[in-house]
Amino acid sequence: MKRRAFIRNTTLAGLSGILFPGTSYASLNNLPHPPKGELLYNGIRLPDIWPPTYMKSDAYRPMPVPYLENRPEVIPINIGRQLFVDDFLIESTDLKRKMYKARKIDLNPIFKPETDLEQGLYGIPGASPKDGGVWWDPEEKLFKMWYEAGWLHSMAYATSKDGIHWERPGLDIEPGTNRLLPDLVADSTTVWLDHFTDNLNERFKMFFRCPNAIPDVEEHFNYGYCMTSPDGIHWSKPLKTGFCGDRSTIFYNPFRKKWIYSIRNTGELGRSPIGRSRYYHEHSDFLKGCQWDSKDPVFWTGADDMDIPDPYIGEKPQLYNLSAVGYESILLGLHQIHHGPTNERCLEFGVPKITELMVSYSRDGFHWDRPDREAFIPSERKHGFWDRGYVQSVGGICTVVGDQLRFYYIGYKGDQTKLSSTYVMNGMHSFGSTGIAVLRRDGFASMCADKKGGVLTTRPLSFDGSDLFVNVNCPNGQLKVEILDQDNTVIKPFTQINNVPVSVDSTIQQVIWKGTENLSVLKNRKIRFRFYLNNGELYAFWVSPDQSGASRGFNAAGGPGFNAGIDQEGKSAYQQAVKYPKL
Repeated sequence: MKRRAFIRNTTLAGLSGILFPGTSYASLNNLPHPPKGELLYNGIRLPDIWPPTYMKSDAYRPMPVPYLENRPEVIPINIGRQLFVDDFLIESTDLKRKMYKARKIDLNPIFKPETDLEQGLYGIPGASPKDGGVWWDPEEKLFKMWYEAGWLHSMAYATSKDGIHWERPGLDIEPGTNRLLPDLVADSTTVWLDHFTDNLNERFKMFFRCPNAIPDVEEHFNYGYCMTSPDGIHWSKPLKTGFCGDRSTIFYNPFRKKWIYSIRNTGELGRSPIGRSRYYHEHSDFLKGCQWDSKDPVFWTGADDMDIPDPYIGEKPQLYNLSAVGYESILLGLHQIHHGPTNERCLEFGVPKITELMVSYSRDGFHWDRPDREAFIPSERKHGFWDRGYVQSVGGICTVVGDQLRFYYIGYKGDQTKLSSTYVMNGMHSFGSTGIAVLRRDGFASMCADKKGGVLTTRPLSFDGSDLFVNVNCPNGQLKVEILDQDNTVIKPFTQINNVPVSVDSTIQQVIWKGTENLSVLKNRKIRFRFYLNNGELYAFWVSPDQSGASRGFNAAGGPGFNAGIDQEGKSAYQQAVKYPKL
């Protein structure tokens, strides 16, 4: 309990970058200073050596987050909603930060094994993306899913009009089924809808890793495959990757236009004394980048001594997987933390191992801030629950439906009646299914005020838009905003007196001042926003190019009303989403 309190208190105080008093991560890791490399969209300057090579595979401690210790003098906010998940944007405040968890919906599981294909080759049923992917395809106005049908069996494809009720279309790959890639045995995959490619034959990307546990596929051990597709159904010839462990994945960093290969440690790269962990490799070309040499990936990250062990299992947490997506102005990550038991113990009882999802954030694409170490999407750990254990993320991480984020995730029920010493025939991986957990849009963290009220002043910012928007919940309170110049003097007419108070619960609310049309006169000036809030919660703010409220940030796996990977639609996307169920 004391440990949990410490984690919670240091998060609220903005001290998640401190290891112990008087010692910073910069000094512990000898970080390059001052950085001389690439200048990012948010003012962060990368070091000249990139990716960083100073991470130690035997260091079981939290990852350094250099940009929280050495923040830019001025932060451009032209891309995306600006979230309060850390203190990057904050100069001073007496508001309190509150972190939130995703809520599992009552309809779960929304997708479970039902067909012959999904019973699997070994009688271990499953219908779960691992990571696979769930994406909104604006061309066909459908939700699309790529998933593993049957445990260690085959990739398959499903579609949905609302993201809740799914159909399995008959495909021409294997007539009468929705099967994909019948010549490859599925284990760990990622499917990515690439909105930014100029080559329509490569609109979909797939990373594919065969399992280690099946003798018939020994030729595929230690590496994966990369493929592309114009439609997500018909795939190019598999291109062999470099060495990688059996739960490796990929994602796209849209801020730097790089493909990131999240590689599980394996013997060829080096085994870590901290157990399951990740290596990092990046490339601007998906197919060229997958052919890495074993010396190319650098050690990236693992679990650490801030991760809370399961009190009943008692094993040291490990990092089972790390997937991410561009969401608004940050990379949004899900660390899949493994708590145990060992595979041998799970085989003995036919139960899934316990892994669950912890939310994480990055503003430079490499370093992860993890302020909340309690599960964002937990395993239930109870007999009979469909997501008793082995909770994992899905490629694309989340879709955006109006004012909600939908996190698709997978879980396993297990089968204690099916006990076998053979890994692929044991019930520990039985009944893999797919569910949804929801969160308010931008709702990872808020800055909160009671009835007495409080103030938050940002660090120096710059923007090229014209209209200020906020995500705020204060129907029984009030939010007012003023704008300061570089000398901390209030700029007329953007004063608190001229500001029209906001008293609503809205994820897209415009802020206006009397006597002015918009903020265009302040374009590219160094300014600060000062927010006065009472009896409410402030989740995000952004400066839109117009009154549409479009953020120009990235919209993760997309959703109804969005036409590509960037929010150019603003309020109109909300209007389209009204037609879809709110969960």
